[in-house]
Amino acid sequence: MTVDRSTEILTKEKAPTALVPELEHRPGRWIANWDAENKEQWETAGRSIAKRNLYWSIFAEFLGFVVWQLWSIVVVQLPAAGFKFDTNQIFWLISIPSLVGATLRIPYTFMVPRFGGRNWTIVSALLLLIPTAGLALCVSTPGTPFGVMLLVAGLAGFGGGNFASSMANITFFYPAREKGWALGLNAAGGNLGAAIAQLVVPIAVTLLAAGTVNLPMAGLIWIPLILVAAFGAWKYMNNLTSAKGDAAGSIAALKEPHLWIMAFLYIGTFGSFIGFSGVFPKLIHDYFPAFSSFHLGAVALSLAFLGPLVGSLTRPYGGRMADRMGGARMTVAAFAAMAVITLTMIWTLPLKNFWLFLVLFLMLFTASGFGNGATYRMIPVIFATSSRAARSGASPANTARLASSSLGLISAIGAYGGFVIPQVLNASSTASGSYTPAFYGFVGAYVLMLIVCWGFYLRKADRNAMGHI
Repeated sequence: MTVDRSTEILTKEKAPTALVPELEHRPGRWIANWDAENKEQWETAGRSIAKRNLYWSIFAEFLGFVVWQLWSIVVVQLPAAGFKFDTNQIFWLISIPSLVGATLRIPYTFMVPRFGGRNWTIVSALLLLIPTAGLALCVSTPGTPFGVMLLVAGLAGFGGGNFASSMANITFFYPAREKGWALGLNAAGGNLGAAIAQLVVPIAVTLLAAGTVNLPMAGLIWIPLILVAAFGAWKYMNNLTSAKGDAAGSIAALKEPHLWIMAFLYIGTFGSFIGFSGVFPKLIHDYFPAFSSFHLGAVALSLAFLGPLVGSLTRPYGGRMADRMGGARMTVAAFAAMAVITLTMIWTLPLKNFWLFLVLFLMLFTASGFGNGATYRMIPVIFATSSRAARSGASPANTARLASSSLGLISAIGAYGGFVIPQVLNASSTASGSYTPAFYGFVGAYVLMLIVCWGFYLRKADRNAMGHI
């Protein structure tokens, strides 16, 4: 009996070790047998590998956002460089990268399972060389046709697509218990690219150009960093054999009404973030022409980076507060704040106070950042408790699969806000000579989104059915 009991104890002690899959490193930096949910594998080898991939993913995605937003600051400098484009053309140059980037997010979502996360990060980083070098070439000659400029600006959309593939890649590396924080860091690190581009580019093309406007520098300064990102991905990142595509999950997610509701709300939060990031430099330029002198203009436009900065930094905290208070409550609060702040900004414009305008816009970016985190937190909860699949008795694994597919699709749809906001402002300016009607329209949209969020996810009857969304 003693021998049998010892054997039984020994067997129990060895069993967990036997169940831990041994990571197999294959040529091309492929890893087989990856199982982030296995705690022993995660603690012994998985965590360090995942962190290394996360850091390089953030860097590559950061540069993607930089490239995505380059034209938002370059267009303000075009007149000083000798270009003669009208307001309509300027707004098209601002908005076309968002249109292309939002569209590319859909196919980019499926590139990681098809080619491998490391491999696609190399490719997607190198693709950024095309819009940066193209920008440098086309802005070096004031005679460049508008059609060529628009094509090159559209190629900056490569940077917008990077978000979807980067988020999809990191999803495969992290266990569910740490996925939210990892994805939050990845998203925030990428979003910071919009802020850094708006900080660095005005300085690079003016203050560092010895009294001239050297617009090609707006693209050229990023090329070495893009090469570093591609090299880092090649040298240090990994592909996972376990990263599988889920086209069927995406098709199923499209049939879920909640996907379209959340996509509508995400247009209001992330769409506002990326849309206002694109137009903020031009709004400063148009509302405050006193800053149009050479060096003052560079300083004022550099302050535009503060908007994307606060929007990026507040996004993770929006998710964290949503964990405590509920994502729907935080989203409703964000839309309420965005509506009130926008109204205040409209009513104080006659004061012509640049610093008040700047503070109010920073508050608007802050509210959108909190809203971004809150809406993203809502999606997996909704699909786990309230989707058609959940109500029909689908397993948690299937609802999680639907939620994962929905995140990519919602991020793509929400990014179209970066196209809509500049175009609405353009239409308002063309029709009335003022941006004010457009801002009133944004207030109406935020109120409508608040009502939709409250109606579907906060009403007392729904709370009982849906839980703490």
